[in-house]
Amino acid sequence: MLFDELNLIEPILKALQTEGYTQPTPIQEQSIPTILQSKDLLGCAQTGTGKTAAFAIPMLQLLHNPHANVKGKTPIRALVLTPTRELAIQIEESFKAYGRNLPLRHLVIFGGVGQKAQTDALHRGVDILVATPGRLLDLMNQGFVSLRDIEIFVLDEADRMLDMGFIHDVKKVIAKLPTKRQTLFFSATMPSEIQKLANTILINPTKVEVTPVSSTAEKIQQAIYFVEKNNKKDLLIHLLKDKEIETALVFTRTKHGADRVVKELLKVRIKAEAIHGNKSQNARQRALTNFKSKETRVLVATDIAARGIDVDELAHVINYELPNIPETYVHRIGRTGRAGLSGTAYSFCDAEEREFLADIEKLIALKIPVAEDNPYAMSWQGLMAKAATPAKSKGRGGAGGRSAGPRNGGARGGNGGGNGGQRKADREPNLSGAKRSPKPARKA
Repeated sequence: MLFDELNLIEPILKALQTEGYTQPTPIQEQSIPTILQSKDLLGCAQTGTGKTAAFAIPMLQLLHNPHANVKGKTPIRALVLTPTRELAIQIEESFKAYGRNLPLRHLVIFGGVGQKAQTDALHRGVDILVATPGRLLDLMNQGFVSLRDIEIFVLDEADRMLDMGFIHDVKKVIAKLPTKRQTLFFSATMPSEIQKLANTILINPTKVEVTPVSSTAEKIQQAIYFVEKNNKKDLLIHLLKDKEIETALVFTRTKHGADRVVKELLKVRIKAEAIHGNKSQNARQRALTNFKSKETRVLVATDIAARGIDVDELAHVINYELPNIPETYVHRIGRTGRAGLSGTAYSFCDAEEREFLADIEKLIALKIPVAEDNPYAMSWQGLMAKAATPAKSKGRGGAGGRSAGPRNGGARGGNGGGNGGQRKADREPNLSGAKRSPKPARKA
């Protein structure tokens, strides 16, 4: 199927043609007709499958009214709620690209920056608002944002909202929405808490599910490197000696860990930058821009920033530290192998992370192959001896399973029973992981 078979209006088809998009991805093919019928939708698909275009394209068509009265302030007619600043910016850029030939106004608002530019734009009038929960509630409380005219509400990356402790903020926003509206609910995974939330805000939704929940992209080549913790930096430098790795997205669990990895890479003249919650918004955007243009070879990120990292032809993701939440592994490596293209994901595993690896392999129903080219391989005797040490709590939200708050466990523990020894300033919520390769006809 092609986009011009989805009953889209000419201005949107022209914009998609300008972007080089011809064929919709499966979630776009299934979602767009349902949304155009003004029905509620529950979308479940792994990262990199084109969820943003799946809701942005039909929303633009529904909101477009060539006979609308343009006099006076434009009320906010659509709201997209998403967990991170990077992802919010990316979504607003998509609305700009697909709606370039339409007279609709869109705005992105998020915290970490001054609010004046955002409030000035709100005063001029906005059709589509993309927002993170904290800044949205702040501006609502100040009287700058009214949700009484919302026609379409999108909750994007719902599972990450839960992980980051935003679930109560989300409920506060939903309480201010008109009862009569269209609701689109998207999540990469569907834990019970998210399913319950979906049941409370959706009315007879159409369910669109693409690829098994928590599956990893088929075209991502995965490998595990067993290595002592203090040898990880040397292993990373060794791998980056391969000139075929043009760029690499490297994941750590903590902000200070990301900064340490960057420092080690700079010592050996490998250009690297870090992106995490302690960085200002301008610094994060600058680092991401440098990485996309390949001016920076290695971007070291914590999970908080990963969902907004969408880089064309990113071939390599490296898990410098394994995540203590198995779903996070799926999101991380989903930064590569996007849009049906191939990618490679390397993961380092020390003795203390063996239990994390076991959980990951159970989730993805796959035994990750052990890398053969490992000059820093941990001896099996030493590995098994350390693995025999009684495991500590992994912070899955206490004895009852998952908590509604951030799941931030450090290398040895989590928030179920403390912070695993991590300093409070160094903890971040776990989030996700982008890529592509030779370019066929592009998909949105």
